[in-house]
Amino acid sequence: MNRFAASLSFALFTAFAAPAAIAGPVAYPIFFQPWSAGLDANATSTISIAAKAAQANPTFPIVVTGSADTVGGATANKDLALTRAQVVADALTADGVAASRIAVVSAGEVSSPGVSAGSFAQFSRRVLIQIGN
Repeated sequence: MNRFAASLSFALFTAFAAPAAIAGPVAYPIFFQPWSAGLDANATSTISIAAKAAQANPTFPIVVTGSADTVGGATANKDLALTRAQVVADALTADGVAASRIAVVSAGEVSSPGVSAGSFAQFSRRVLIQIGN
């Protein structure tokens, strides 16, 4: 992960550090390296914070949506996105969130206009944990 992504992840991490009741939907992004579903320290910290927020809001649904960049085949990327989402959902469950509250979704390939497969494509390699609807 480059410095910009690490800084963004840390900024989002610290912005949501206090688990409390939330009024509306909140999304926690988890970023991944190319062709990986492995969780780094930033990811596990963010998942822990999201789990605490989910526990503080026990009636809110949780949707975990995985995505991948456009490098490689569409089918492989859809599968990778689903694997990433499941890894994050499993970590949420390990942190005490009931699996019955979590919906796991694959968005497959995603891209942003004007973003190539280069350095900013890593923002497509993510899972979003959405708490609330």
